[in-house]
Amino acid sequence: QVQLTESGGGLVQPGGSLRLFCQASGPLHHMGWYRQAPGKRRELVATITYTKIIEYNDSVKGRFTISRDNPNDSISLQMNDLKPEDTAVYYCQARSGVAGAPDYWGQGTQVTVSS
Repeated sequence: QVQLTESGGGLVQPGGSLRLFCQASGPLHHMGWYRQAPGKRRELVATITYTKIIEYNDSVKGRFTISRDNPNDSISLQMNDLKPEDTAVYYCQARSGVAGAPDYWGQGTQVTVSS
């Protein structure tokens, strides 16, 4: 059973920065960050493969940067120029490269952008 442990959320003012961190209990091909705001569906924020192929949600391009530390089975999300609409619970996600493999999820970390 894969375990994902997130850290780094918090309260920040608009225009501020936060860095999220996710530690996996083992190597997984696909890892990423999703978020869910109150009353909204969970959405992709950014994903990165073991070979560093990256995808971003259009709303965070140019502001967020996902990175991966393969030897340590971890990913980070650097979030700059945060906006109130970035407020959500952020979830780390991971799955193997096998077709049909299940998704694994972390417990979530709250990010609140407010003045």
